[in-house]
This record gives sequence, C-alpha cells and structure tokens, in this order.
Amino acid sequence: MENGQCCFYCHGVLALNVCGSLTGDVGQTQNNYAEALWKSIMFFEGQRSGKLPSSQRMAWRKNSALQDGQYIEVDLVGGYYDAGDNLKFGFPMAYTTTILSWSIIEFGMDMGPEIFHAMAAVRWGTDYLLKATSEPNKVYVGVGDPLADHNCWQRPEDMDTARTVYVIDSQNPGSEVAAETAAALVAAASIVFRESDPVYADVLFNALAAASIVFEFADTYQGSYNTSLGGAVCPFYCDWSGYEDELIWGAAWIYRASNSTWHWEYVARNILWLESSKGAGVGEFGWDDKHAGIYVLLYKDFLKSQNQHLVPYHKKAQDFVCTVLPESPTKSVNYSHGGLLFKPGGSNMQNPTALSFLLVVFAQYINENNQIVTCNNGVIAPPSRLIELAKSQVDYILGDNPLQMSYMVGYGDKFPQRIHHRASSLPSMDVHPEKITCKGGTPFYLSSQPNPNLLVGAIVGGPDEDDQYLDLRSMFTQSEPTTYINAPMVGLLAYFHAKA
Repeated sequence: MENGQCCFYCHGVLALNVCGSLTGDVGQTQNNYAEALWKSIMFFEGQRSGKLPSSQRMAWRKNSALQDGQYIEVDLVGGYYDAGDNLKFGFPMAYTTTILSWSIIEFGMDMGPEIFHAMAAVRWGTDYLLKATSEPNKVYVGVGDPLADHNCWQRPEDMDTARTVYVIDSQNPGSEVAAETAAALVAAASIVFRESDPVYADVLFNALAAASIVFEFADTYQGSYNTSLGGAVCPFYCDWSGYEDELIWGAAWIYRASNSTWHWEYVARNILWLESSKGAGVGEFGWDDKHAGIYVLLYKDFLKSQNQHLVPYHKKAQDFVCTVLPESPTKSVNYSHGGLLFKPGGSNMQNPTALSFLLVVFAQYINENNQIVTCNNGVIAPPSRLIELAKSQVDYILGDNPLQMSYMVGYGDKFPQRIHHRASSLPSMDVHPEKITCKGGTPFYLSSQPNPNLLVGAIVGGPDEDDQYLDLRSMFTQSEPTTYINAPMVGLLAYFHAKA
C-alpha cells in the first residue's frame, strides 16, 4: 500500500418468520454472484510471490522474488504482495489469511467448486507464514524496502530493489503481528483444512505448540512493531489501535481451534483491554483493529459463558451493529448519497467489505438464537436487516451505484481500467521478455492507456464520498487493490450466491 509522503509514484441457515427472513429479497438482483465469487478468489493468484504452481490461472504473472531471505539464510519465498507494489507485509498478510479462512469456515458450503480455489488461496498464505515462524521467539514480518520499492514502477518478475528482511524478536517485539500470525496459522487455517486435508491440517495444528509459543512470545514480550521497526512499517501499516486487540484476537482463534481452556481464560482475564486500548471501539474491524471481529467471533461463547464477567460482552456485538446501521442514533460511519459506507482514511472499500462480512456472520448467529438487535431510541433490526445492509454494500461494489460501474476488475461492462498496480500496468513477460528497470516503467505509469493485464477480481479502493471515481493510477487511494479488501468479499459473495 502506498503513502503519498514517501512515494514517487503516488502523486498528489433457514429464516425465522418472526424476526425476518435471512434471505429476504436477496434473490432479487441482477448481479451474478457466482461469477463475482470466482473472480474475487482469482485475484489472489495475481498477488502471489514466489514460484508459481502449474495450476496458476492468471497466466501473465510469472515467478518472482525467488531469493527472498537468502541473504540471511532463511527461506522466505512465497506469500502475497499486499497491494499494487512488490512488498510483503506480514501484518496485513496474516489478517488476509485469517479472514479468508473465516470466510470458508462460515460460508464454505456455499462456495461450490470454488471452495478448492479458496482453500488454495489460504494455503498460499499459510505456507509462507509457516516459514516466517520457523524459529522460536522470532517472526519474519516483512520483505522488501518500502521506500525503494515505492520509488520504482517495476514488474515483480524484474524487481531489483533491496529485499530487506524485517524481523521481530524478544529485543524488538511486535505483539500485534505475532498474535495475528498465530490466529492465521494455527487457528483459522487449521480449522479450514481439518476435514478436507487432514495431513496439512496436522501440519498446521501440530504447529499448535509452535504457534502457542508464537502467541506466548507476543504476550511475554509485549510491544508494538511500530517502535521496533519504525519506517519499515510506518506509515504503511502502522498499528494505530494498539496491539492488545490482536492478543485477544489471537487467543480467541486458538481457543476456537483447540477449545483450549487456557486461551479462553486469557480472553476472560484481559477482555478489558479492548475498552482501554487506543482503538476506536466496537465499530472497528480491519487489518489494524479487531474490536468488532472479536465481539462477533466470540458472541455465542459470551452468551453461554458461566463467567458472569463475560456475559455482558455479548451485547458488544449488537453495539457494533448499531454503529453501522444507517437508522441507528449511535451510527459512527457515513454513507454516500449512493449508499456506500465510509470511514475516514484511504482505500475505503476495506471498510464496507469487512464490516458487511461481520454483519452477515452475526445475522446468522442471532438467527440461530431467535434474537434481534436493539439500538437506542427504539431502533430494532432483525437478522434480515443486517443482511439487507450487507447486500447493499456488495451490490454497490458490483455496479449498483450512481456511476453504474463495477469496482471489481473484470466484472461487468464497466470497471476500473487504470488500477494502481505495477504488474497489471506493465507489459507481461510474455509480451515484453526484456527487463524493465526501476525507472523504465515510468512511461507506463504515466500512460493514459488501460492496463494491459487484467487483474481479474481485484477490488479497488473505490469512489470518494460523493460517489465519484477518477480512473487514474496516480489516485492510489481510489485505484489500488489490496488483499484485505478482497478477503471478506469472498465470504460475502459465497453467501449471496447461495441465497440468490
């Protein structure tokens, strides 16, 4: 993900009759959710780093970064580039892997044959994260010099910028990225593969001891990687909300995967952190802030808990819903005239996709318990209202918006053509086998021509709050895709495909 201050190329289940059907009017749409689903998963193939498999469908991408970690004698080949650059940031990569896994856990039965591609996307992430956590009390959390990379417009297959490796350890802690990595690896991913690929699940789950050590490391040596790594992660992926939420999130996922009493008690002992941390509170969820995700993930556990200290926390998930419902008096988000959810900051599409994912998951949970959401001033919302709101966000992204354009590349008749993405905007190795140097790609960056390579399924940062979109590579806050925008959309599209 780019930052304008230091980037040369960044100018400028069945329904209840009483509470409302979970399906409602979901089927009344012109969108092809099945098509959007497979394309949203295909996108991850375009973000792959390392040696590509024979099953690679996005054929214009080739092998890249095959020496990552070599200079320190560690194999860090693989993983995902986070966005339109050629960098591997461990924090958003681990979050992406966790959310892809959660999408499969909740909606895998709705994915049809795409379940196999979704699981391949998860495994590409977990294979790398296993490498990154192969040494005790140490996690490799990034590869590539951000400033050098952002000063070039170069294909990943050609890049010759420094592939600096960044690491956290007991002397240089990074509790947020270590705990998120534990969540992605041992918990979410091991659940995904437990039945479908028990051999690989054993690899992951047998790493429970190792991942618990990673979590213990995160907890014992508490501190933020903002301080330990400085400019290597800030301002790109600074942890603005504090690391405490990731510690609770990591423990919650390990508990869900293993039913570990210790990790549940850890949550119980430390849940108050969520109210005292720097995060904005119950309405936040994304690669940085896990508050709302924790409350939704553990909702049913809080509800049935014998610990009276924890029971009230089930209401926090309802409070989250009240922060996003347009009719709620405690709403903390904005909506454009066309209906798109907005929060401050760039790359806004990460907000409607992540928060809508939570709405659909939570709608299923309260439906099972014959519940509704109650907000202030008598505002109530049955499960169907949550589904309706989430669907409006998905449909907006797919083209039901004032510009009547899809914000998913390759979906619909009108979609972004000049996305802020190096590999997509430069001629492929098949067309131009000669090396493109660091500055050799500048003319392509500045060109008004559409990108030559279609990054199928990529969801860009999206329009501004006036529903306007400038299809310009230089407008990276609007035109740059990221893995963490797409990850929750996979689960959403699976759900709406099944209900259509």
